[in-house]
Amino acid sequence: MVVFPNAKINIGLFVTRKRSDGFHQLETVFYPIGLSDILEVVEGEGVSGEYVFRNTGIDVECEPEKNLIVKAYRLLADACHLPAVNIHLHKVIPFGAGLGGGSADAVFMLKALNEYFELRLPEQRLTELAVSLGSDCTFFVRNQPAFATGKGELLEELDFSLADYRLVLVKPAVGVSTPEAYAGIVPRPAPVDLREIGKWAVGDWKERVHNDFERTVFVKHPRIAALKQELYDAGALYASMTGSGSAVYGIFEKGSEIKLACPDCFVWQENQD
Repeated sequence: MVVFPNAKINIGLFVTRKRSDGFHQLETVFYPIGLSDILEVVEGEGVSGEYVFRNTGIDVECEPEKNLIVKAYRLLADACHLPAVNIHLHKVIPFGAGLGGGSADAVFMLKALNEYFELRLPEQRLTELAVSLGSDCTFFVRNQPAFATGKGELLEELDFSLADYRLVLVKPAVGVSTPEAYAGIVPRPAPVDLREIGKWAVGDWKERVHNDFERTVFVKHPRIAALKQELYDAGALYASMTGSGSAVYGIFEKGSEIKLACPDCFVWQENQD
């Protein structure tokens, strides 16, 4: 079975307070985009819990046992006594980018196993499993635009679309770790209610919607700040870093002619026609 785990972007990201459990309370909008990995899973040889993992494309530089895809398989193998599997991940979504690629891979693995082995697990059960894998994993169960709170696991779906715009994503060679992004963050109340974002013109977002992590990340990585400005210089209606970085994106009028000079970067575009 082959599935295509897709990335997400954050539209706005406010760090509103430090929680008693040591984590931070967030408010953000998750929006799915078409950039995707390719994940194949088939029944293998061996006993339940055994697997063969193969990786092509971008190299996954961690032991398979630490990979969220394998952790997702382990969860279901333990709960449902699944057969052994062969896993092939062709990795396209960059790491350290704020695009949720690892989380997407894990949740799409859960969904693929559920369908492939006809487990008939309800969506609520998949959501419970997803949240145990990571804070933003729950988003990829339904994979629809959503306002997220808590650590990113509490979702309220939103009815809005960027289908009438063109999205350009740029990631420099540098990556940003989550601890690095949080260093120096000062929580503060959200300045706007992001649940209202669909009511605002995209061109007005620049004055209302921002990513709190830009304050810390841009100081350490001025190249990322420069890329955001390049997107505005190229005509973006709105540009932002996504998640804790390092990828930035610009939203353009559909049909725009966009000229960017960033040969050292990963560049991806959606809605080019």
